[in-house]
Amino acid sequence: MAENISKCNFGRIFPRIIYQSMKRLYERPGGGKTKRRTNKLQCQLLSIQWNQIIILNCKSLLTNILINMFMKLFFIALPVFFLIDMVWLVLVAKNFYQKQIGFLMRPDINWTAAIIFYLLFIAGLVTFVITPAFEKQSWVHAVIFGALFGLVTYATYDLTNLATLKDWPLLVTIADLVWGMVLSASVSLVTYLIAARVIN
Repeated sequence: MAENISKCNFGRIFPRIIYQSMKRLYERPGGGKTKRRTNKLQCQLLSIQWNQIIILNCKSLLTNILINMFMKLFFIALPVFFLIDMVWLVLVAKNFYQKQIGFLMRPDINWTAAIIFYLLFIAGLVTFVITPAFEKQSWVHAVIFGALFGLVTYATYDLTNLATLKDWPLLVTIADLVWGMVLSASVSLVTYLIAARVIN
């Protein structure tokens, strides 16, 4: 058993003092087979307990790392998204949407709903696109899956409207789908490039 403990490399997993105490416990002389079986059982129980502690600590550490990474990427993506999307809304979309669906538009913007959408969209983009791209160290992943994410999310809104709303313009759906792909791919790429420089 002492030889097996060494072969299992418990010394690499546990603190050295725990490893030595387990080894001494099993090698304690006297007591015959019954004593050795008792010592063997105690070694196994101690091993299980410390493995559980290590697993819990590793899970906690991993969770903290993931949350920390998410927050960093989120706050990089947030201004990037707003900057790119505002350029579209101010320079292109305002007159385009007014002309195409002005009869459906509110006279004022519901900023609460708009902000909630932006925060959810960016959180999804960071979770499903930017974080995996950063982990893979692949800007290509960021672009391709960013475009796919934009297509799927914008299609949810526009194709639903095209299917259910009377006189919803096909041109608006096409423009939105293209913009959703360009926006998401651009935000993912720029965020990835910035994160690659500033996050260690």
